[in-house]
Amino acid sequence: MNNVKKIIFLTGTRADFGKIKSLISILDDKKEFEVHVFVTGMHLQKEYGYTLVEIERCNFKNVFTFENHTHETTMDLTLAKTIEGLSGYCKQINPDMIVVHGDRVETLAGAIVGSLNNILVAHIEGGELSGTVDELIRHSVSKLSHIHFVSNDEAASRLVQMGEMKSSIYTIGSPDIDIMFSDNLPSLESVKEYYQISFETFAIVMFHPVTTESKEMQQYALDFVESLLLDTHNYVVIYPNNDLGSQFIINAYSQLKNNDRFKIYPSLRFEYFLTLLKNSQFIIGNSSAGIREAPYYGIPIINIGTRQQNRALHADIINVDYTKAAIGDALQMIDSHKPKPTKSAFGKGNSAQLFLKSIENKTIWKVNHQKQFRNIKVN
Repeated sequence: MNNVKKIIFLTGTRADFGKIKSLISILDDKKEFEVHVFVTGMHLQKEYGYTLVEIERCNFKNVFTFENHTHETTMDLTLAKTIEGLSGYCKQINPDMIVVHGDRVETLAGAIVGSLNNILVAHIEGGELSGTVDELIRHSVSKLSHIHFVSNDEAASRLVQMGEMKSSIYTIGSPDIDIMFSDNLPSLESVKEYYQISFETFAIVMFHPVTTESKEMQQYALDFVESLLLDTHNYVVIYPNNDLGSQFIINAYSQLKNNDRFKIYPSLRFEYFLTLLKNSQFIIGNSSAGIREAPYYGIPIINIGTRQQNRALHADIINVDYTKAAIGDALQMIDSHKPKPTKSAFGKGNSAQLFLKSIENKTIWKVNHQKQFRNIKVN
């Protein structure tokens, strides 16, 4: 049993769990690994759908919950509390590795706890461009991480540019692509029945707060909702994440509740969401789902504002500002906008297998906990 490696996967949102679910699953049944899932953040908040339930449905062997939200909603206090909770859990488990994903404040907490306690930190999807404060968090996590599982060569190149060692970077693609093109997605009929969606045709709304624009978010949210009310499409509306400014959006959505054209949900099961996205008329808002998932299904996208600025934007995405006029114009033309499905730039749907192969390789466990910086030659 001494050779069994203990690995903690940290998840704080429905989005990051969708990304790492296949990675947890492929390790959980392997006798050479003892997998633990540290669940915190939005998963434990009833107003956002209490998505811990979705994790419990997976029947992972070891699931631990920790409530990291204080009465204040500032990210620094959430960070501090998450560090405290995860640090305590690590002292109980004594893990060999902590796996974190993306650019959330919980992700930063995991990287800090691991790096300061001599535990290997593996970062999923580092080296990408996020925009807003998420950009700072993602690159900070990369510098605190020992191992990098990236989506593509472009992300790998950015990490090298940041001084990371090539030998610590593994290109596995984006794990959600595994699920997107699997044969196990539920049928549209079953999803509509499960969520009581009666629309024949529908679009998807996912609009998140931008932390660096928190003072303007209330007006942005009101203008966005008014634009939807002036439109004629049916909409499946999904609550925002819990970043600063989210309450403005949720409050604005209250105007939609008695309107037959709108169905509003705090959260959707990831596979069910993918089925809805795949069969939608378009997606509108500022979610990364409009940048990462929608293009590969050939779904039209209206991307609003700055949240996805500098991301890998597909040419067929309609980018607009926050004004009602711009959003209204985009909605007028969206039905005639017919993009073709994009070839994935984020792997071939085998991320979990590539991840497992890397983790099973003994060399990854010999990575020096004392990180080194690698200079690159500048012409």
